[in-house]
Amino acid sequence: MGTVRVVEAIERKRAGGELSHEEIESLVLGYVRGEVPDYQLSAWLMAVCCRGMSRRESFDLTSGMGESGNSLGLSQLGFPVADKHSSGGVGDKTTLVVAPLVRSCGVAVAKMSGRGLGFTGGTLDKLESIPGFRVDLSATEFMRQLETEGIVIAGQTPELAPADRKLYALRDVTGTVDSIPLIASSIMSRKLAIGAHGLVLDVKMGSGAFMAKREEARELAELMVAIGTAAGKRVSALLTPMDQPLGQAVGNALEVAEAIRTLRGDGPQDLVELSALLAGEMLYLVGTVESPEAGREAALQALSSGKALTWLERLIALQGGDPRIVERPELMGMAPIVLQVLAPSSGWVTRLDARGIARTALTLGAGRAIKDDSVDPLVGVLLRAKEGAFVEAGEALAELRCRDRGSGERAVAEVLHAYSIGEKPLEKTMDSYERIES
Repeated sequence: MGTVRVVEAIERKRAGGELSHEEIESLVLGYVRGEVPDYQLSAWLMAVCCRGMSRRESFDLTSGMGESGNSLGLSQLGFPVADKHSSGGVGDKTTLVVAPLVRSCGVAVAKMSGRGLGFTGGTLDKLESIPGFRVDLSATEFMRQLETEGIVIAGQTPELAPADRKLYALRDVTGTVDSIPLIASSIMSRKLAIGAHGLVLDVKMGSGAFMAKREEARELAELMVAIGTAAGKRVSALLTPMDQPLGQAVGNALEVAEAIRTLRGDGPQDLVELSALLAGEMLYLVGTVESPEAGREAALQALSSGKALTWLERLIALQGGDPRIVERPELMGMAPIVLQVLAPSSGWVTRLDARGIARTALTLGAGRAIKDDSVDPLVGVLLRAKEGAFVEAGEALAELRCRDRGSGERAVAEVLHAYSIGEKPLEKTMDSYERIES
């Protein structure tokens, strides 16, 4: 794509016009090859943020990014493979529960996950808190483990959708991350390159999510489902709440331990319910059950049987981790300092702000403010009271696992700010889950 045509494409998008399939493909592939410079693609990304994209343009952008690299070719396997994706939240360790749960129901799971950035946690960071666990599998290793064992969770290989990595890095430094067409195309280009037969999208909404409003979350979910359906895949989405953290643990090793507890049948109810819903969707999308409801029931039965925990133990061993942590989570290690956050008054917890707890985790060192930050796997927050609970003055609202007392004391103040305690109980709200399928 010549310089003049790039400028024309930028100008047309800035004016609200549509670009052709060939123009979008040339922009994306030209950027990957170094023919389109950063400053021009940055201008186009900003125009997209301001003027949006048509659904057809979003399809073309997804296709162009996916075609910039290789695909795994899962369609050539002789068995169905399921996958899931979360748009990011606080305390979201569902992959650690759902993948072994689905595998215990007889369906293979292939998952390429990411690292945490900002207020969202990353599955790879959680897995790396397990001593020895390898997330850096090659495409060959990934496929071999999938074919022989039917379960694998690893980082994205460099061969898959390289355009997405380059574009995301540019979006991250140019203020163009927050665009629904760009988010949808980024996620779906990677998922389509993996090529699972059934994909469920967990789209978070609320203060601890990228999409704070239900309307925004629904728009993102509908676009991603449409992109996947147009590519010939079975895709559905669940809109799930993220106004307070999921489960009780926020922090990498703490979340692994909570996932293990959940697979033992002793997990927090919100985590159990969401995990069963997601697993049920995956079973339905690959055709092993007749409905998502039947899939949910099958998942709950598998959870109570203990088979899913065996598959987590096997996954850990397959990827070089210490499988003994399933029986002894303390082998992951423990932060040296424990601080209690005490309720300043008696009353009902009327608010537990997910974003505020995420900031606390960052203060303690459990997450990344920028991509190059290191992560402390042992620090984090254990929530002792969530929305709707009654607490007495002086009772523990939360427990902090800290590396040093200075960061811990700052974190105590942040946790207190995230809680609101009132004289009356929180009014019951209707189920916030919403399902979207084409």
